[in-house]
Amino acid sequence: MTAIEPTPATYELTSGITLAADHWGDPTGMPVVFLHGGGQTRHSWGGTAAALATRGIFVVTVDLRGHGDSSWSPDGTYGLESYAADNAALISQLGQPAVLVGASLGGLTGMTLEGTVAPGSLRGLALVDIVPRMNHGGASRILQFMTSNMADGFASLDEVADAIAEYNPHRPRPSTTDGLKKNLRERDGRWYWHWDPATLPIDPDEIEVSLDRRNADDLADALARVTVPVLLIRGRRSDLVTEDELADFQVTYPDASVIDVSEAGHMVAGDKNDLFTDAVITFVEQFH
Repeated sequence: MTAIEPTPATYELTSGITLAADHWGDPTGMPVVFLHGGGQTRHSWGGTAAALATRGIFVVTVDLRGHGDSSWSPDGTYGLESYAADNAALISQLGQPAVLVGASLGGLTGMTLEGTVAPGSLRGLALVDIVPRMNHGGASRILQFMTSNMADGFASLDEVADAIAEYNPHRPRPSTTDGLKKNLRERDGRWYWHWDPATLPIDPDEIEVSLDRRNADDLADALARVTVPVLLIRGRRSDLVTEDELADFQVTYPDASVIDVSEAGHMVAGDKNDLFTDAVITFVEQFH
């Protein structure tokens, strides 16, 4: 079987933002939109996009505003409603409702999109290790990782790999650092994450305060208004959606389906891509 390769695409929005994306498969097929987590890019999805495309699905993997090759907000406007409005506009250009698969920030964007900003945009919503009321300690650890080298960058890709290994000690270290180049850019001999620092205007010393300002109730209300099928794909080793958060989610949203991926942490797609892909395919094919 010939391997499916992505085709680069751009979406020009009336807001002035341009979203970079990759198209996989037949554009006349049912669309599935993938949104990455904070600080990541559209290259986060391993073989999942290609696997869906071989089944006649039209897959669109997207760089959120301020990330990857998408434009940065000229006035520094970021936030869930902005991300959601961007992707509501993108989906409207697809001409039909989409299934949305969102990891972390991408999942929060999906909740906000369908629950608040543009109901009717989606056929289904798959949340990848994210719930409205997430674990405080796990969220703090993620923000610490993202902000620790935000200003000064890294001396080498090996140093980046070391930082990732420290954050994600259960994942085997890759044999090469070449794949990291998709998420970083080199400037003056140092490597920097390729996202706008304005997306996360948090002083590392004030992360605890910043977390307290996040309104989980608004997200919970948004998800409660989502009437399409919802799936939570959780990494069993996740410290963001622990057993306590999972139990709360299942009580609050009893109609949602849940799949636990063993041996995976918060980065489910990267930790156990085969199991993640199987879960996404099963969810998506109910709409196809």
